[in-house]
Amino acid sequence: MKKIAILSSIFIGALAWAQGIKFEDSNFASILAKAKKEKKLVFIDAYASWCGPCKLMVKNIFPLQSVGDYYNSHFINAKIDMEKGEGIELAKKYNVKAFPTYLFIDGNGEAVHRTLGYVEEKDFIQFAKDAEDPNKRLTSLKQQFEKGEKNPEFLKNLAGLTLYNDAEFAGKVINRYFQQKPNLDQEDIQMLLSGVQTTDSPLYKIFQDKKAEIIKFFPEDKYEKFDKNIKLNTVSKKAYNPDTKKWDDNYFMAETQKFLSKEEADKILKRMKANRALKNKDIPEYEKLILDLYKDYSAAGSEELNSLAWNFFENVSNKTSLEKAITWAQESVKKNQNFANTDTLANLYNKVGDKKNAKMWAEKSIELAKTTGQDSSDTEKLLKSL
Repeated sequence: MKKIAILSSIFIGALAWAQGIKFEDSNFASILAKAKKEKKLVFIDAYASWCGPCKLMVKNIFPLQSVGDYYNSHFINAKIDMEKGEGIELAKKYNVKAFPTYLFIDGNGEAVHRTLGYVEEKDFIQFAKDAEDPNKRLTSLKQQFEKGEKNPEFLKNLAGLTLYNDAEFAGKVINRYFQQKPNLDQEDIQMLLSGVQTTDSPLYKIFQDKKAEIIKFFPEDKYEKFDKNIKLNTVSKKAYNPDTKKWDDNYFMAETQKFLSKEEADKILKRMKANRALKNKDIPEYEKLILDLYKDYSAAGSEELNSLAWNFFENVSNKTSLEKAITWAQESVKKNQNFANTDTLANLYNKVGDKKNAKMWAEKSIELAKTTGQDSSDTEKLLKSL
């Protein structure tokens, strides 16, 4: 009877999963060929392994029967890690810069519709329906824009669809929207702040001209901080060459000291270099820069320290550096103990060979996860291995 009960629970679990989206276990070329043969679009969940919203979609939305019913009958579905294998080239081809991004690709490999982020059940299904409607696809919406469409709601929707993967085009859309808006409300301002990326953007002039209206909704010091970040982003884009992976330090320091102190500029440059080194998988350079930046970490917040410690756990192998990461994680716990930083501590202790402390912090992390409704499955696997 016990065996029957176990088999029944396995069957029920498998059936529940089968009700959700069925993803193909094949390479992209084969998936594309299948879509072309069946005259369907390919739906791609373009994700990254570290992405929180990606994991929530897997947990909350993809397994739903209503979602599975629609996506399985209308599309060929694929889940592709954009930072591994063929996903790296696909990310470049389809300009995937934020996660999760959802792509609809036709049989010829052309992207016809896209959006991103955590999406609730009804919106996720409606998004799929829009992808099938030639008049609602992103490609069609762009064509309508080029023909001169000025409807404010249309422009707001198009800006939201393109902001994170085609900032230049989104800037044009938002600029047209604001040309028709003599007065701004809070939602308008949020869109403007999301769209203005550099001082070269036409939106930056609107940002400057509308300062009096903006500071009605945001404190002036917040406006000035945002302005500083726009200028910083402009300089950093010009100071870094992605082809050679080199920084023009002299240019960066000269330009940023027009609105930052020399000490601030130097620290920000090191931080940017560290982030870029991590992205480029130049771990020795990343390790060196972070250790230099965080000789004194007393002013760093709990989340910042936990993030640093976790990055070292995932990427660094030098034991002395890992022990430094342990001190960051300990300080993070001291400032705000939670499931995430106790899990980081457990993993770091395990990596340096301290099984006793690893076990203690893994148990603590699981206990905190249960009280806050967090998923502790990875920590439980660690605990079992100790």
